[in-house]
Amino acid sequence: MLIALICTDKPDHLDTRKANRDAHVAYLKASESVLQAGPFLDANGDMYGSLIVLDLPDMDAAHAWAAADPYAKAGLFSEVRLEQWNRVIG
Repeated sequence: MLIALICTDKPDHLDTRKANRDAHVAYLKASESVLQAGPFLDANGDMYGSLIVLDLPDMDAAHAWAAADPYAKAGLFSEVRLEQWNRVIG
């Protein structure tokens, strides 16, 4: 099952994102479930959220994966959405 993990950072938490970025990227690279990942950027080019496309067996696995992300553990996000996704192109 393809799942889009869409996260929005809490306001004024760029320092939290930067402080946990290395651990977050290592978590992404260590996971065979990550198909694509990257940050959302504001008009200044600063990161303010994340989009990660996961291939997992079900939504329960996606919730567990998202909760184990170092960014989530650091309390970075104000909103986290998990949406089943259907790849049409690519």
